[in-house]
Amino acid sequence: MKSVALHSLGCKVNRYETDVMGQKLQENGYKIVAFDEIADIYIINTCSVTAIADHKSRQMLHKAKRRNPESIVVACGCYVETDKDGVKLDDSVDLIVGNNKKADIVEILSEYFKEQEEEAEDTDKLLGGISVTEINDPAQQYERMELKSMPGHTRAYIKIQDGCNQFCSYCIIPYARGRIRSREESDIVEEVQKLAKDGCKEIVLTGIHISSYGVDKGESALLPLLQKLNAIDGIERIRLSSLEPRIITAEMAEGMAALPKVCPHFHLSLQSGSNDTLKRMNRHYSAEEYSESVRLLRKAYELPAITTDIIVGFPGETEATFEESRQFAEDINFYEMHVFKYSPRKGTVAAKMEDQLTDREKTARSNVLLTMTKEQSRKYRESFLGKTEKVLWEDIEEIDGRKYMIGLTTRYIRVAVKEDDAKALNIVSGSITEHTLNSFLRDDTLLI
Repeated sequence: MKSVALHSLGCKVNRYETDVMGQKLQENGYKIVAFDEIADIYIINTCSVTAIADHKSRQMLHKAKRRNPESIVVACGCYVETDKDGVKLDDSVDLIVGNNKKADIVEILSEYFKEQEEEAEDTDKLLGGISVTEINDPAQQYERMELKSMPGHTRAYIKIQDGCNQFCSYCIIPYARGRIRSREESDIVEEVQKLAKDGCKEIVLTGIHISSYGVDKGESALLPLLQKLNAIDGIERIRLSSLEPRIITAEMAEGMAALPKVCPHFHLSLQSGSNDTLKRMNRHYSAEEYSESVRLLRKAYELPAITTDIIVGFPGETEATFEESRQFAEDINFYEMHVFKYSPRKGTVAAKMEDQLTDREKTARSNVLLTMTKEQSRKYRESFLGKTEKVLWEDIEEIDGRKYMIGLTTRYIRVAVKEDDAKALNIVSGSITEHTLNSFLRDDTLLI
């Protein structure tokens, strides 16, 4: 029995794919161990969304080989697609698996070991060299993967599509993942039904660009999919990962609000509140359209949690356009903003643009938004004090020397209760219970 350690970098899609690979390997006789243990095989599902992500991917590949020089190190994921030559030259890597071949990990490993054995018979020793599977096939179809169970977990990520057609000027991912490909609705429903029977309470729909679900087959099919999933017994929450603002029409907002299991928590990608910057980013909406999407959600839901991503220091961003973006973010009043300093990504249009900003300028602007989002987040959480909310309890965590049961509301607000109090209230991991939120334990956590 060979031992395998898996590690996922980057997005929720990678996490889902890593979970499926681990499940397939375990079903076929491999022993899954923690990544910090000595293993026969290390599989790193890499990320390439930024140059920093590339660097982290290389670090993890090298770390795995240092941990066990005799191990087989497998590189898969987006970094494999965006720096093919670099990965092939990396002496820490033994096997490369393309983005659309992860479902075949068991067969790929079997073939790899078979080839190594044949070479060993000829030479009395295992030969070096990297084995490479097919990478970034332009004619690729949706890669069928299925998560059969999530033992010990009450939340599961569900991948519903892959690829992106947007080609934002700063983003390499369409080149790493290919064009949009939607998963069959029946496959998604069947997977969720199985997970519900296994005790899963919440599903998070994820993909590279889930707003485009169904578009490759004629038209958007996200709302009909949500309606089907809402009807599945056992599933109590449906959460959406990042959405594009243009998908939020009046029909979409009202349609989602009519489904009681859809969480009032929406991550609407913004990137900038300046139309000038949005245009140079090749984002396909204006600040005004974004604001209208938020208005529709707030009309359909009571206090929906609106979160977003913002890039500061994009090439050509002036003090004036940054101030536009800052003011826009203040006016929208997000629950949370994830703030990123722009970093040039080799192979993208933005990397060749003039008027690149200094790191000092980017840091100063980032700090302005980070200060703002901390205050906005606290005020949003504060608005729920004294209100009764449903909490999905998940983990035990130590805070300031005491143990607390930790859970999340439908709006993704972290809630804590002392472990002793949890026992008295019959709160157990995986349960959903209603409680009045009384006070702050710390900035990001409310206490019952």
